[in-house]
Amino acid sequence: MSTQATGQVVRSLIPARLDRLPWSPFHTRIVLALGVAWLLDGLEITVASAIAETLTEPTTLGLSSAAVGLSATIYLLGEVVGALYFGRLSDRLGRRKLFMITMAVYLGGSGLTALTLGSGPGWIAFFFVTRFIAGMSIGGEYGAINSAIDELIPARHRGRVDLAVNGTYWLGSVIGTLGTLILLNVLDPSLGWRLGFLIGPVLALFILILRRHLPESPRWQIMHGYRDEAEKSIGFIEHEVKSSGRELPEVDKSKEIELRPEAGHGYVDLVRVLFKTYPRRSILGATLMITQSFLYNSIFFTYTIVLGKFYNVPASATPWFLIAFAVGNFLGPLVLGHLFDTLGRRKMISGSYLLSGVLLAISAWAFNAGLLTAVTQTIAWCVIFFFASAGASAAYLTVSEIFPLEVRAMAIAVSFSIAQCFGALGPVLYGWLIGDGSNPTMLFYGYLLAAGVMIVGGVVEVFLGIDAENKALEDVAEPLSFAGDRNS
Repeated sequence: MSTQATGQVVRSLIPARLDRLPWSPFHTRIVLALGVAWLLDGLEITVASAIAETLTEPTTLGLSSAAVGLSATIYLLGEVVGALYFGRLSDRLGRRKLFMITMAVYLGGSGLTALTLGSGPGWIAFFFVTRFIAGMSIGGEYGAINSAIDELIPARHRGRVDLAVNGTYWLGSVIGTLGTLILLNVLDPSLGWRLGFLIGPVLALFILILRRHLPESPRWQIMHGYRDEAEKSIGFIEHEVKSSGRELPEVDKSKEIELRPEAGHGYVDLVRVLFKTYPRRSILGATLMITQSFLYNSIFFTYTIVLGKFYNVPASATPWFLIAFAVGNFLGPLVLGHLFDTLGRRKMISGSYLLSGVLLAISAWAFNAGLLTAVTQTIAWCVIFFFASAGASAAYLTVSEIFPLEVRAMAIAVSFSIAQCFGALGPVLYGWLIGDGSNPTMLFYGYLLAAGVMIVGGVVEVFLGIDAENKALEDVAEPLSFAGDRNS
């Protein structure tokens, strides 16, 4: 039975014990089991986009184009609601409970989508509801997963791991594109679209098995008064590391912290943290999240339209261009991730934002001058988003490490939701700028706007960035339950 002791002062070395651990197979399992959240989101959005036209056919669901677009909006709305709802529960009930619950919800939501058996109003409503549920689960994953990874991964590896995990969104995009290419071109469309929506749930079944063997975050446990459970969890982790042949360094006793655990904190506490305790950090996090979301939603959701309208690329060929784009985005965080731990957050985040903005402005000029082809435009986008993807992933890293543990998942949820809302403006605006494809100058100005938005994000990072590399989370943001000076 869980024994929660709140209001009592306790001293703990758990954060120090976690951060001094060497990398081990246990940490690799954490990344594999938890990092799939981003991959599933990329897979879901890509599959939904790839089968959009198929769902308008009478032999499938016979949806109108507007209804297909509405289903995408419903999925994104589900992500926002899920992030806010499950983010609160993650801070209240723990990371492990929530990353098990959200994956089970995803399994049901996305799996049930494939069981939409008719095209009548009732079945269409069923389709929309299941898309909303799938979106809720993925939105909920973001807060629980990013919090758990940051709290379990040693500080010196936190940056590169977060970036690599966040970058797997694009690996999911590649899997989704290849999967739907095969399913829609080899099988009957009425069956292929259903199997497309089952790719994620099949993967989720294996992930649920992996997650069953992961412990709760000892950091969350000790700061919520579960002292015995925290000792059990950290003991399990240390045993796992030692059993893989790794030597455990001595614990630095000077890093002991004094806490007065509380039962839980809500959005009222988060508002106080955001606007009273850390207003500059709130501006930083919101700016980084909004700017990267606007850029991505502006370019990615109109990518295939630009290829078709301005470069006459047939719809059947656009998936191959999308794969190239996704690969560039996936490689950026993977290749550059370690630099965020060595050169530092401020230099790398500001550099990736500024560089991607400048490169986008240059490519916009070349586009307007008629100097690009479909291939060279794609190469330009791959280079731009190689850097932008690293910066965007680091935006999520930033909001997950600069606020106290007790409200971390909620802070991630609010930042994610704000970014989604602002990002939703991009596809509408850029769809209007593209028009019938007869006036590239309008889109040129749109690209300059997106470039300027990213540059603003980079400049804000220069002045407000937090040098969080290689620091314990408790040193980056003091816990709300912190009760005194460090051991002296």
